[in-house]
Amino acid sequence: MSARARGRPSDVRSLDYPVLLALAALDAAGYSLIAPIVPEISRTTSAGPALIGVLVAMFPVGMILIGFPLAGRMIQRRGPERVLRGALVLVAVGCVGFLVWHGLFAYMAARFLMGVGSGGLWMGLTFATLERWPDQAYVCMSRIFAAYSIGGLLGPALGGIGGVRGPFLAYLVIVGATAVPALLIRPPAERHAFHSDPAALRRPGFRLASASILFTVLALGITEGVLPLHFGSRLTQAEIAVVYVGVSLVVAAAAAAAGRFRPLSAVAVAIVTIVAGIALAGATHAIGLWIVGLAVAGAGVGAGNTGSIGLLLEAVPAARIMTAMVVWSQLGIVGYLVGPLAGGAMAEAFGFASIGLVPAFAAIGLVVGWLRVRRALPRRS
Repeated sequence: MSARARGRPSDVRSLDYPVLLALAALDAAGYSLIAPIVPEISRTTSAGPALIGVLVAMFPVGMILIGFPLAGRMIQRRGPERVLRGALVLVAVGCVGFLVWHGLFAYMAARFLMGVGSGGLWMGLTFATLERWPDQAYVCMSRIFAAYSIGGLLGPALGGIGGVRGPFLAYLVIVGATAVPALLIRPPAERHAFHSDPAALRRPGFRLASASILFTVLALGITEGVLPLHFGSRLTQAEIAVVYVGVSLVVAAAAAAAGRFRPLSAVAVAIVTIVAGIALAGATHAIGLWIVGLAVAGAGVGAGNTGSIGLLLEAVPAARIMTAMVVWSQLGIVGYLVGPLAGGAMAEAFGFASIGLVPAFAAIGLVVGWLRVRRALPRRS
């Protein structure tokens, strides 16, 4: 049997793969868990859209400042398996913070810890997958992203339990259950060395992939962190959760469909649908149109995720992707930081009708960057 066949992710003897998929779904649930809860936090703490945006942003701050760089160093020294276990511990501690601490600033600290753990989960999952199936990086990573989409359904469902403590307690139980199979993951028989290649950061394809993921995740941050407040006084927490479960289904379907197109085409679709969807969701006063806008934006997020990872894998070989993956991931999460902050500030200053300007300006920057990259690429004869 060839090495390629042994590395096939569908190989039933490879029990690591279902565990990695479960961890991906768990991580995604931690992202989207907050969306139905922010109206309740706003009511109990009297925090407006701007401060709620800061709360949501603490998650990506933890990922960027500590989660990604620390996990990258630990993967090179101890392997992704240990990073995954340590990350689960940090996520659990953050959940406990929501259970025992009180007040907006305490919630910010707990969310920061969860973000640090989430950064470790993403890096551990990525390099555990690439190490085991280096010849099938695109196929395996596309399934990891599919698992993230499934987790995006779980998060809002948990968030609809009610109150602030209930959803985080339920998530903590799931974290504990997932930690059991995670302990069974063992290093592969042959370790795959990942090399840093700083020169990859100068490639036009990498720059375009980074700009695309930043734009896409910025839109996700606005959708999850700010737009739930728009109808928070007219919909219950459970009703908002149901809406966001539906949006996550749209994200998953769009991500799968986008895999049939060229990455650049998927990104182009994402630009149009994200700007249009967020603008509609922010400007409308009808709940039905708000849901339509969220769904359109969700379709763009799914297409943008698939397109951006496709651009990255086209630009940088998997064996030399360490530096590129770390920086690409950091830039993407910058979008989840900027989105709630900019969207929350815009909504508080000028009303929700103005929130569409945030992705619109970001889209202009992405298009300008694409035009520059296109000129830098070699012309085809």
